[in-house]
This record gives sequence, C-alpha cells and structure tokens, in this order.
Amino acid sequence: MTSSHKPHPLRLGVNIDHVATIRNARGGDHPDPVRAAEIVAAVGGDGITAHLREDRRHIRDDDLKRIQDATNLPLNLEMAATDEMLEIAIRHKPHAACIVPEKREERTTEGGLDATGQHNRIAPIVSQLADAGIRVSLFIEADERQLEAALRLGAPVVEFHTGEYAHAHLDGDRDLLASELKRIADMSALAAKNGIEPHAGHGLTYENVQPIAAIPQLAELNIGHYLMGEAIFVGLENAVRKMRDLMDDAR
Repeated sequence: MTSSHKPHPLRLGVNIDHVATIRNARGGDHPDPVRAAEIVAAVGGDGITAHLREDRRHIRDDDLKRIQDATNLPLNLEMAATDEMLEIAIRHKPHAACIVPEKREERTTEGGLDATGQHNRIAPIVSQLADAGIRVSLFIEADERQLEAALRLGAPVVEFHTGEYAHAHLDGDRDLLASELKRIADMSALAAKNGIEPHAGHGLTYENVQPIAAIPQLAELNIGHYLMGEAIFVGLENAVRKMRDLMDDAR
C-alpha cells in the first residue's frame, strides 16, 4: 500500500498594521489592533505580523507588548535594519523578526531587501537577533543572488516578495504571471534545498493566493492589507476564515 506525500501545512500570518492605521487616523484607542490579534487567534490564524515603522504610522511601540500578552500566537515583527529597531526587537523578544527595506516616503514596502548590497549592514543585526533567540527572516525578491546572500548571512527564513506576481494578476498579464509564479516556486525549492524555510507575502488576495499556496515548499504566507479591507465588509473572522480555506484547498 502506497501513501501519497502530503505537503507540510501552510501557516497563515495575519498582518494587523492597518487596524492601527485606522485608529491613528483619529487618535485615541479605537479600533485596537490587539482585538484584531485576538480574533485572528480565535479563527485559526497561525501568527501575527506587525511592522513597527520608523515614523510609527500604524503600529506603535506599546502595541507590541499588548499584542504579545493578548494571545499565544507567535509575533513576527517586521523591522528596518536600524539600531533603534534592533534595540526594540531585543527588548520585546518576538518569536521572529523579518528585516524589510523601508523608505519613509513609501506607502507600503515596495520591494525586497537588497541582502547582497547591504550585507555588511545586515550581518551584525542578524547575528544579534539570533543571539537573543529571535528567529530571523529576510524579506527578499525571489532571486538567486538574494537567496545566496541570505544563506551567507545565516538567516533561517526568507520571505519572498510577491508584489510583482500580484501586479501581473491584476493586469491580466498571463505571461508575466506564469514567469513570476515559476520564479517564486523555483526559489522556494532552492531555499528549502539549502535549509532555509521559505515564506511569501505582499499583495495576496482571494483571487491570486491559491497558485502561491500550492507551492509545496512554502511554509507560511503573510497577508494583511487585503484581509483588513475585506474585514470592513464581512468582518475579520469571516475574512480570515475564507483565506484559510482557500490556502488549505490549494494544498
């Protein structure tokens, strides 16, 4: 009797930044990103992602401890490669820290980290985070050079930027969509072969998530903006459940 090989379960990390964006638009405490974290935990999310930006445009420093205290879900702290963010990460000790590129003027993270060009800047940050028991991830393009740099830096996790894939889906560019999907799949396989756990995220929606979720080596997807947008219409519980179901069906 032969048994078919099943891919590893695919985790869903939910980025709750934009609950804080709405809160900060008026000041005060409502809506509270902690409540969003509690809902994600209750409906089967596997982790909470929060990006503490240099300008504090959404998540604020005091949100981090409150999120950690509110649920048992692992916190994935997205952070720029700065001394300030390193100090904050070491103080709060999230489960994981994902190093992302950050420009003050950008509306959202526009691309992957240049792990090759910024090796000397990133290396001591990766080392100090690891020494503090924090699992380090690098948010990079699905590119062999960037993956090689992540390997040299000793990062146990990479998160592939799926923005170009999402744009190709939106534009209906089938050729680009196919090539982007192949690139992410190939780099996920190469990462896994080299002992790096591959994740993916950025611009993922109900309409485009399944081909990405079907990549067997991927261990986690991080999705935020789209889920928060859907939550306005259907509630956060329903939004997360539907994404979870689509991901599970793809596997």
